[in-house]
Amino acid sequence: MAAMALLSSLLPVLRNYYIALKVILQQLLCRSFTLPDLPRQDGKVAFVTGGSRGIGYYTAKHLAKHGMHVIIAGNNEADGNEAVRRIQQETLNEKGEKSLTEKDKTKDNDQRIPGTPNLTSLIGKLARASPEDLEEGGVEAVGEMGTLPVEFLFCDLASMKSIRNCVQNFKAKNIGLHVLINNAGVMLVPESKTEDGFETHFGLNFLGHFLLTNLLLDTMRKSGTPYFNTRVVTVSSATHFNGELNFDDLQTSHSYSSHGAYSQSKLALVLFTYYLQHQLTAEGCYVTANSVDPGVVNTDLYQHVSWPGRFVKWMTGWLFLKTAEEGAFTSIYASISPDLEGIGGCYLYNGQRIKSADVTYNTEVQKRLWAESCKMAVLPALT
Repeated sequence: MAAMALLSSLLPVLRNYYIALKVILQQLLCRSFTLPDLPRQDGKVAFVTGGSRGIGYYTAKHLAKHGMHVIIAGNNEADGNEAVRRIQQETLNEKGEKSLTEKDKTKDNDQRIPGTPNLTSLIGKLARASPEDLEEGGVEAVGEMGTLPVEFLFCDLASMKSIRNCVQNFKAKNIGLHVLINNAGVMLVPESKTEDGFETHFGLNFLGHFLLTNLLLDTMRKSGTPYFNTRVVTVSSATHFNGELNFDDLQTSHSYSSHGAYSQSKLALVLFTYYLQHQLTAEGCYVTANSVDPGVVNTDLYQHVSWPGRFVKWMTGWLFLKTAEEGAFTSIYASISPDLEGIGGCYLYNGQRIKSADVTYNTEVQKRLWAESCKMAVLPALT
């Protein structure tokens, strides 16, 4: 019995490392994906969970550069406001450089047209602005640029109450929503539960995003048009290929494995995406849902990996792993590329549509997971 228990706990670990090594080799041998030129998205709104760091930060940054009003949702207010400040400053710096290039650097900002903002002064003021200034919507010094294209909303995906409060605060802004990126997540955390009593990987990675998406869908339905479908982009992982759903024990309360729990949460996200697309298609609304795989990326998610694993990552990550910005490219592509206009129900890796795990196409499994999730999130069976 002891041997069987040991084997059952080791199998998810071995499977995940096998998948990781396979993806790393693929990344080394295959040409890396680079973002094509993508159109401006002025006037459109994006909501990015976990946008303060890593893949989410670069996703938010690129969408802001393309003209989107970006909402960064996270559970750390200090990190969120710092991300807002950095994105604002870097975006303004790039705009300033572009403006100078276009004008052949012939005039100093002090010789600008009367009534236009002094770009150099504006960048300096923004760099000095405190997170509190940014949170309040910008002090007078920042206000020269008009409404801030990036802002932070507090949202703890491990708390259904916090998710509902976040959505309420978002809807109070009376703006549309054109892209929702379910990006935030935890990986390989020790056995623990969310505020509502769910296993942390399942509760935060999957169920939190399940609830958030359903609560925001009405706004997305209203924002979609025949010429521009709004998009739900959900970040999964190649580890979903190893995931197993045990409907009798979704909270993995028996023989807990952090690797198994993580893989299950990523599998659930793909199943959720496909069934969501099925419902959206049946409704005939202008919303699409796709799942993306960023690859093996050098981020802070590895903090719960064993110390030998962290050491190897520290020594070799720069060579074998994607950077956080590279990891964000497929999310950005799925969010605004014209190639995916009106197309949903796909699993994307390196900007390409690929086949996900066989079980993800099982409509009975999709439907059952959706029904169970609605019960746990206290939602109607169909939304």
